[in-house]
Amino acid sequence: MTLFFRSHSRPTRHVTSTVMGMTTSASVPARPEGAITDDTVTDRLVEANERYAAAFSDPGMDARPVLHVAVVACMDARLDLHAALGLELGDCHTIRNAGGVVTDDVIRSLTISQRKLGTRSVVLIHHTGCGLEAITEDFRTELEMEVGQRPAWAVEAFRDVDQDVRQSMQRVRTSPFLLHADDVRGFVFDVKTGLLREVDPA
Repeated sequence: MTLFFRSHSRPTRHVTSTVMGMTTSASVPARPEGAITDDTVTDRLVEANERYAAAFSDPGMDARPVLHVAVVACMDARLDLHAALGLELGDCHTIRNAGGVVTDDVIRSLTISQRKLGTRSVVLIHHTGCGLEAITEDFRTELEMEVGQRPAWAVEAFRDVDQDVRQSMQRVRTSPFLLHADDVRGFVFDVKTGLLREVDPA
């Protein structure tokens, strides 16, 4: 199922959306092979921001998303959410973490998004080939052995991506802090085809 977020009520905006792609190194100038430089990746990002700012003009947007939707997705570098969903700057709130799972902190962000910034819909996006399918909760034990302290957070690893999407939908729908839990839908993004596949919540 392809997801469209176009709204006929969108106000006219004379905005050029410049998205700095974080998924590849193509967004920063390539260095000659073998060149010696003291620049870090962060230095290159700062340089790119200076070029961006030189052509930037304030779009005059409100902090409230135009489409009243919050998207929760994995932090995987292969997911270009705005391009994949046909979104523009200002359309949505985007909340990303390892796996795109609904944790307490995601609920915190969604609560603020709904109660203070007017969003009503929640879209959850996992993807094929997720790194969380390749690790287990033993990762916490490994960290404890290495640094002498066990993490307080869960890894949230999973084996069945569809089932984890269902769990995330359930966590959103049952949260007492959220005002709107009637429009919560979950999807799996195929990193090979770019298509979304909707997950049945049942």
